[in-house]
Amino acid sequence: MKKLNNDVIHFFHNQGCVVVSTVNQAGAVHNVCKGIVEIIPDGKVFLLDLYHGKTYAHLRANPNISITAIDEHKFKGYCLQGKARVASVTEVEPRLINAWEEKMTGRITQRMLKNISGEKGHLRHPEARLPEPKYLIAIDIENVIDLTPLHLTE
Repeated sequence: MKKLNNDVIHFFHNQGCVVVSTVNQAGAVHNVCKGIVEIIPDGKVFLLDLYHGKTYAHLRANPNISITAIDEHKFKGYCLQGKARVASVTEVEPRLINAWEEKMTGRITQRMLKNISGEKGHLRHPEARLPEPKYLIAIDIENVIDLTPLHLTE
């Protein structure tokens, strides 16, 4: 596993969602937005998935995965590449379920505050209607790619 520095960890913690990429059996890349539940310095990332859909099927056949996030305002981003393992939600540590619930509560709160302040957005709080997590995606990070343009890192 690749160790993750504090800059990378904080960057991903500050993202509302990330783009998760998997590969289907025909070799085509599949992208979907998901939220990180936990990311630890030892190079482990945990996601809870709410559906047994394409991502689940792809990871069962091919564990290669990448997680990408960008901050357009800061002109910065990272891609984490690694191998994923899926586990039943019954095997998930309660602290991860609690962390997911706290994130959903935080997202609903932020949406409400933005709506109150007059910022247009979704009025129905879609996070409140999400199903319970179905399975865990545990990722061992093997590579960290800094997407920040080279001329901005010098």
